[in-house]
Amino acid sequence: MIVTRREMLRLAGVSMAAAAGAGGSSILAGQTKSTLRLMGATPAGFAVRGHIANFDIVEYTHGLGLGAVQTSLPKPTPEAIAALRKKLESYEMRPIMGVRLPKDTGDVDAFDAAVRAAKEVNAICVHAAMTGRRYEDFDTLAAFQASFAQNKKSVTLAEPILRKHKVKLAIENHKGWRSAEQAAWLKSVGSEFIGVTFDFGNNLSLCEDPAETLKNLLPYVMYCHIKDMAVEPYEDGFLLSEVALGEGLLDIPGMVGTLQAKDPTIVMGLEFIARDPLKIPVFTDKYWVSFSDPSSPLPGSDLARTLVTVKKHPPKAPLPHLTGLAPEAQLKLEDGHIARSLEFARAHLHV
Repeated sequence: MIVTRREMLRLAGVSMAAAAGAGGSSILAGQTKSTLRLMGATPAGFAVRGHIANFDIVEYTHGLGLGAVQTSLPKPTPEAIAALRKKLESYEMRPIMGVRLPKDTGDVDAFDAAVRAAKEVNAICVHAAMTGRRYEDFDTLAAFQASFAQNKKSVTLAEPILRKHKVKLAIENHKGWRSAEQAAWLKSVGSEFIGVTFDFGNNLSLCEDPAETLKNLLPYVMYCHIKDMAVEPYEDGFLLSEVALGEGLLDIPGMVGTLQAKDPTIVMGLEFIARDPLKIPVFTDKYWVSFSDPSSPLPGSDLARTLVTVKKHPPKAPLPHLTGLAPEAQLKLEDGHIARSLEFARAHLHV
């Protein structure tokens, strides 16, 4: 959906009103405070605002006082590359570039061009989310295995290009693999140019303890998507939602501390995603289809622990919903969660 000019003006008015909200929860407050040098922005974290025509994530998030940004160049022409680099350098922002990995040899040249562009804008790394939600996407174990084989093929094709340009690829744990199998795969790849975008909350959907996810993936982490999560039971399992930092069940300061002990300069890309809660249908047969093999197990003890977590950690406020909200209300919801997350980061994180 592209927001019309009239809707854009109305949204801008709502945003300014939100900026003057009570309790100092101003999304514009970062413009007058010190830059969060190690905090970045992600496209998914500004999904509602991103629908406004001509939204510029670099420009906007610089105004929030963020020191990094995840973005992309749909057409990596010399002019587009030069313009992006100039803007990033003028704002002293560090980029992470989103890329599409090659599926076959015919895609390698385009990937090479994207990696060259990332290097020319001095990207920290390139980022890829290679999967969807495995419990929704696959009806058979064989389909999951075929998808994982394609993922491995893509990385095999990508690695020589990354090595040639000395650019690192950070692959997100994106609800497609449990952390142990992702870590085992990366260990077998054995490349200093292939690692992880560590998402703080995604593997809750696969019944993982966030501390265990971090422990398994930590040796490979190059970049992060920082978020807090809230859960709530529903008839087929549990609901999972991003919430503002400090308002969910994750130990955000502890996880950030662990990551910074490994890499003091690691960038945390803020990713509160404004959307309806995700349904994690652990009580349905389909959820378990892709786990029906010893090569990719999900122990019953992990399910039991996750259900205990859901019971013991009710949400502190109603889970966010977009359905039924007018565009300006959707933007207000997103802006408010981002503002509170940045306040939490300034108060509690060394970023």
